[in-house]
Amino acid sequence: MATCPECDAQIEVDEFDVDKGDQLSCPECGSNLEVTGLSPIELEIAPEDDEEEEEDDDDDGDLTGEVDDLDDGVEEEDDEDQDQEE
Repeated sequence: MATCPECDAQIEVDEFDVDKGDQLSCPECGSNLEVTGLSPIELEIAPEDDEEEEEDDDDDGDLTGEVDDLDDGVEEEDDEDQDQEE
């Protein structure tokens, strides 16, 4: 058994079924919880996913692909200029 840090509800968690870092939801208050300890089971309120996803989205490298596309266009123009000069 573990205790929800938000509402103090008793949550039945089998320590053999969870790993440290796993996320659970409190059946009483619906809070997202993270397993922070295994023996005994310790739960803390999980960090918000929205903030983590926004940070991850910024680091996805989406702009790298756009820069590569721009570079390709510049190279093609250079090749066309050379063909016209000849």
